[in-house]
Amino acid sequence: MSTLARPNHIGRKNSRIRELRDMKQEALAQALGTNQQAISNMENSETIDEEKLAEVAKALGVTVEAIKNFSEEAIFNIIGNTINNNDNASMNSNIQYQPTFNPLDKVIELYERLVQVEKDKIEYLEKILKGK
Repeated sequence: MSTLARPNHIGRKNSRIRELRDMKQEALAQALGTNQQAISNMENSETIDEEKLAEVAKALGVTVEAIKNFSEEAIFNIIGNTINNNDNASMNSNIQYQPTFNPLDKVIELYERLVQVEKDKIEYLEKILKGK
């Protein structure tokens, strides 16, 4: 039985992180000041130089270490454990929305703004009538 280590394919890791961040190759290319073809080539390479990797990490909003240590299996384990351990707080629960403000205060604020706009409009129209 052989214990072959999986290659550390940095380009594939970049691709998966980009996809998980819901970013297209074109968007990453624009952030890096290059074109989509260069991003495609980079994602197909097994290695990327450290300087370029740092730029990619910054554009993806992650650290270089996060890219190097990225493991899809670990992500699935975290998601699986979160769903299994917190069933009441996940998909089967009713989400309760608790605003951090008093909705009635917002209604009053909007009403006062509406009244002020109407007053300003009346004042403007009276000014026009006096000018004639």
